[in-house]
Amino acid sequence: MAGTHRATARLCGNATFSDTGSSMNIQPELFHTGEVQAHALAGSGTPAAAIRNFMPEQHRQFFPLLPYLMLATTDDSGWPVANIVTGAPGFVSSPDPQHLHITADAHWPGSSKQQFLSAKQVGMLGIDFNTRRRNRANGVIQQTGDEGVSISVTQSFGNCPRYIQLRDVYAAPPGEVAQPVQSFTDLDAAARKLIHNADSLFVATTSGTHETSMGGPDISHRGGMPGFIRIDGNTLTIPDFNGNKYFNTLGNMLLEPRAALLFVDYASGGLLHLQGRTEVLWQSKEAAALTGAERIWRFHINGGWWQAHAIPLRWSLREIAPTTARTGVWTEVS
Repeated sequence: MAGTHRATARLCGNATFSDTGSSMNIQPELFHTGEVQAHALAGSGTPAAAIRNFMPEQHRQFFPLLPYLMLATTDDSGWPVANIVTGAPGFVSSPDPQHLHITADAHWPGSSKQQFLSAKQVGMLGIDFNTRRRNRANGVIQQTGDEGVSISVTQSFGNCPRYIQLRDVYAAPPGEVAQPVQSFTDLDAAARKLIHNADSLFVATTSGTHETSMGGPDISHRGGMPGFIRIDGNTLTIPDFNGNKYFNTLGNMLLEPRAALLFVDYASGGLLHLQGRTEVLWQSKEAAALTGAERIWRFHINGGWWQAHAIPLRWSLREIAPTTARTGVWTEVS
């Protein structure tokens, strides 16, 4: 509450972790109607949560440490768009608890910066693959121009480290050039291979026009063992493993089924971006048969794009998360 310092312990699966506050407000209304509906459908009840309308000091210090930032917004048709912007550590900064700033020299893949315009709502995820730490922030873009991108933060909260694989980041080889963006409507063999081998993805969703105060775009991380995403033609089936029970992603899907997935080719810096429609299966025999899955959701691909060497970073896998190692893959239940 205002004028106090508060530390809130929150549940993430079977583990708790602390989120130290500061002297500003924890928001009294934490979840929008889609998220509350998801809590009911999951049978979990609406959880206690430390979702603030400002960034606590530890979050403000965290974002400048990162050489990349995950972003979500919507295009002119309302479709969610997922993105990763990169730069030298410090390219993202927090001039005060209510703002984040991205420098003008940040690297935006392709022409993706054109989607991030002033007055647009934006979801942000800071995730450190070197430590498994991640923090979330949602807000509104105040300015895009020669001085960079300035974002007014309306929500800030932490996420637990479950299902995040440890990776070491390094610069791409000198002289490597991003290739032209290639659009498609159907998955080709290369895209299928990348998805099949993936141990993580990023999903961008939005509450659409249904919610304006607590809603908006959101981008979340999903992790699993390679093979945790099932491919059936142009439909992906993705398990929902035990997490913090906020249901930000699934709550958005209940209000606006359109979503976007972003796959990073960590070895080559390539990006695969998909847009499609989702459906959540809250009770299914498929989920019951897959180790660790509490439910599943399907992603019916509408189209997408691929860009080789899209970002000037590379990652090498150091360790699969222990939580990830305890989950199943679809080949085990096919």
